[in-house]
Amino acid sequence: MKLYSIETGNFKLDGGAMFGVVPKSLWQKTNPADENNMCTWAMRCLLIEDGDRLILVDNGIGDKQDDKFLKHYYLHGDATLEKSLANHGFGKDDITDVFLTHLHFDHCGGSVAWNRDRTGFEMSFKNATYWSNERHWKWATEPNRREKASFLKENILPIQESGQLKFINEGELWHPEIEIFFAHGHTDAQMIPIVNYKDRKFAFMADLLPSVGHFPIPFVMGYDTRPLLTLDEKEKFLKQAADNNYILMFEHDATNECCTVQHTEKGVRADEVFKLLEI
Repeated sequence: MKLYSIETGNFKLDGGAMFGVVPKSLWQKTNPADENNMCTWAMRCLLIEDGDRLILVDNGIGDKQDDKFLKHYYLHGDATLEKSLANHGFGKDDITDVFLTHLHFDHCGGSVAWNRDRTGFEMSFKNATYWSNERHWKWATEPNRREKASFLKENILPIQESGQLKFINEGELWHPEIEIFFAHGHTDAQMIPIVNYKDRKFAFMADLLPSVGHFPIPFVMGYDTRPLLTLDEKEKFLKQAADNNYILMFEHDATNECCTVQHTEKGVRADEVFKLLEI
């Protein structure tokens, strides 16, 4: 098995939204904001090469949205999904599985593309099975008023219409070397993959832990639908990670890609920080 970091570009989000009730005087130490209080975030994905399977975990924001939508997020950087795959010798048609941690637009927007004449949509990964779970799919396709703006139907419905969608049941073995931690605080039934890699547990943290700056348990995003539940899920997961020497990979940390963790007097914190290719 081989793991690859796939960069799809950076965007900006309001620092207060990303840290909820935590004062700026605390979160700006790790995530300095610009003059508009916006912080830079990555949209980093994980590629898992295992035998004849090539599994892409999340796929960024895509390029279907119009300028009116995208101007709110200040997309920047030279990285794209296509370039990152090519850097490792792969193309979109090589992907056999697309594992979607959840269906917010910055995690699944690359799943679906415009067709050639922009009259409809087609699947970005024509040879892949797309994996979600039934509980989260229902949550996303019948969205609550708070999350409705993050669940864009053009990112989601074409996947099912294509016939390429399958569901993972909580508790089932989806892949012999990948465990799945279901987290319900950020959004309902978010899936965190934990890969057995080089005799270690390697967890892709998605929005359970967006960045190194989110390690303190109360540092919870304002986007989370059930912040009190996130507190419990983070505490449980981070204790498990520190007890078992996990490596964590961050989807949204623009500076830090991976880290190990350790118990401290203040709780679980990052220990060594490094890039995936250094493992």
